[in-house]
Amino acid sequence: MSHWKFQCTMELGIFPIREQRTSAAQPAAPPLTAPPWLTAVRAAESKKALDIRVLDLRDVTSFADFFVICSGSNARQIQAISEEIGLELEKHGEYPVSVEGFANAEWILADFGDYLIHVFSPKARAFYELERLWRHAKVVEIPPEA
Repeated sequence: MSHWKFQCTMELGIFPIREQRTSAAQPAAPPLTAPPWLTAVRAAESKKALDIRVLDLRDVTSFADFFVICSGSNARQIQAISEEIGLELEKHGEYPVSVEGFANAEWILADFGDYLIHVFSPKARAFYELERLWRHAKVVEIPPEA
């Protein structure tokens, strides 16, 4: 079971049987060729996330460098977006420090240390208005997919 799914199932109160691991050396994850926030954006796009924004916080705060903010139209889609982002980043050796809100799926926050992923319901996004709260952060232009 991947680290991401294990963490999300633990939050839901589902305690899976640990999968058996081999003691043989495993190949290292391929390095990211793009910034991790862009990998997260592409994963969110693959699950049809709405209104994806990336904020560069490096000149505003020291606790994180980037926010990736997006929305899903319903709880299942919000969870699917969050899972896909986690799985794609895991392929490159990136693991979340913590994941909050997966069970409720109104606002899922995945903390990857230097960057945070926020996946909102439309109602929660309108209520919390992170873009307004962090209005001094630079909005990063998302490059078109190559």
